[in-house]
Amino acid sequence: MKTSASFIPLCVALAASLLVVGCAAPGSGNAGVTASDNSIAKVANVGFLSDPGRLKVQAANGGFLCWRQPNVDWRRYDKVMIERIKVYITPSATQQPVDPTDLKTLIDYFHTALVRNLSQNVQVVDAAGPNVLRVRLALTSLVPTNTVDSLAGTAVPYGFVAEMGSGAATGRPAGSTPYMGQTGLEAQFRDGATGTILAECADTQIGLKYAADLNKGATQAATAWLNGYASSFQSWSYAQDAFNKWSAAFATRLAELRAQSPQ
Repeated sequence: MKTSASFIPLCVALAASLLVVGCAAPGSGNAGVTASDNSIAKVANVGFLSDPGRLKVQAANGGFLCWRQPNVDWRRYDKVMIERIKVYITPSATQQPVDPTDLKTLIDYFHTALVRNLSQNVQVVDAAGPNVLRVRLALTSLVPTNTVDSLAGTAVPYGFVAEMGSGAATGRPAGSTPYMGQTGLEAQFRDGATGTILAECADTQIGLKYAADLNKGATQAATAWLNGYASSFQSWSYAQDAFNKWSAAFATRLAELRAQSPQ
């Protein structure tokens, strides 16, 4: 079997990283092991967003689908209230059941990640009011990784070669496979005093079993590879990775908006 030229240095980097960096704990900030899979057609029609048709891919928001009202003075929002996170689960023949205990753990994890990131720049409060940004969130597609299939795919000799290309071949992000977990999010941001909708966003994150960016150097590429591979054997690791990514992105974007004049 022929081996691609790009894969040889990656294998060397992978082996080296086992010695120098090890595997990060699942959900501990491995934002590079999930990828956005966004289009308006994939936004769940659950009635959570006021106007999904206004959503567009925004590079400034990490490639998420978003829209926001013009001429909003974001500088005045020095407090944030995170409302209780909603979950929409659509029954289907392929939908795996979600354990209520797992669901609570995931929601608590997401809330904690949001508070941790947002509190670095604004105060997180429990009540709406003047100068408070109300954050409403809904998980609309929560699919665990099929760890049995992940183990089976790994056990096949050279199975990883076929798996690495299966995502792109089926229209999914490169590095994903059909049994990887995914998590969809819809977000709405309101004025805490008037209830006016200021912005809305949506995103779908799909787990990457083979995640590596060779442009970032051998060590970082190998680390991303290891983290993605490790997450593929645990049901909800990719969901936690997505929560980390969203929490950091929201906090960063809010800080950027608060540093700008209204426009």
